[in-house]
Amino acid sequence: MPKNSSLHIANKAKQDEFYTQWSDIKKEVQAYIEYNPDVFRGKTILCPCDDPEWSNFTKFFALHFVEYGLKKFISTSYAVESKVNMEYYQASFFEEQSPIFDEKKTRAKGKIFILDSEDVNHDGKIDIEDLQWNYMDGDGDFRSKEVEEFRNEADVIITNPPFSLFREFLNWIIEDNKRFLIISNMNAITYKEVFPLIKNNRMWMGLGFGRSFQGFIVPESYPLNGTEARIDKDGNRIVSTNNTIWLTNIEHGRRHQPLHLMTMADNLKHSKHKKVKEKLAYDKYDNYDAIEIPFTDAIPSDYQGVMGVPISFLYKYCPEQFEIIKFRKGDDGKDLSINGKCPYFRILIKNKKCNWFCEGRKDEQTNRTA
Repeated sequence: MPKNSSLHIANKAKQDEFYTQWSDIKKEVQAYIEYNPDVFRGKTILCPCDDPEWSNFTKFFALHFVEYGLKKFISTSYAVESKVNMEYYQASFFEEQSPIFDEKKTRAKGKIFILDSEDVNHDGKIDIEDLQWNYMDGDGDFRSKEVEEFRNEADVIITNPPFSLFREFLNWIIEDNKRFLIISNMNAITYKEVFPLIKNNRMWMGLGFGRSFQGFIVPESYPLNGTEARIDKDGNRIVSTNNTIWLTNIEHGRRHQPLHLMTMADNLKHSKHKKVKEKLAYDKYDNYDAIEIPFTDAIPSDYQGVMGVPISFLYKYCPEQFEIIKFRKGDDGKDLSINGKCPYFRILIKNKKCNWFCEGRKDEQTNRTA
């Protein structure tokens, strides 16, 4: 993340008010629905890091409540006075017009929105108009006992958690073995709390990645620095980044699609990357018995040893095709190096000798011969 970018400045100041755009939520969630139409059926979904009256997560799941077959939807927010650098605050028109509006509670208490099977307005259908809200007893911090009880009730947790509390938030989900779909920064993969979950197939990349995100809506007080910042046609202040990702433990189709790769010989002869094509052989690390693969599409299909690949490989990782060995370090405990120089973070992987894809190709050939 560039040091002069809006996201870098906001993250350093622990400003976590990044609102996800509807288009990004829709694109991601629909992919899971297409893979398994019943993925959320009969489930309780919790969004524990929202401002429900502003959040597109809340609006999205409220509007798709019946279509997705949800049992219950819960959305909670963090109190304004408990946030860092929230000098300006204006209660929403929705809240101010409510009979339970309280000028003191609106700043000091978290809020909770709940949608279940109750037809509150008696119009014969369950939709966003049936959302019920109230102030919470506490400030809505996800670490509070109050929100923890909602977590325990939920089957799936979906949200854009605070960047500055990502490690703690992920542990909060994992400790209760919840299904989840959350937004993060690509650098989170390098955290010691995160990589073991990926290696052991307890978490993987979602569908959205990098520039596929439309950007985040931020408050008026946030700086709009760098080329990734803009104001959209509706007047929203938008900041974008090329290293935003979804992390999840919910199955989706792309996760099991194997990469179609060339052999080592073909890569060295035909690769579109000069770093590969102009070499006689792949570089080897000084401090680990593995070869350096600078690009995911340059992974040789026929190499059976260990290979170091960029962390962006995880976007294409198929667990039936590859085994993840370890992350980043050589045998000497230091970062992987080539001629004394360290490439950016690497994941060490290995082709699976008898993966289902290769076996399928063999069966196909046998059938043709027969």
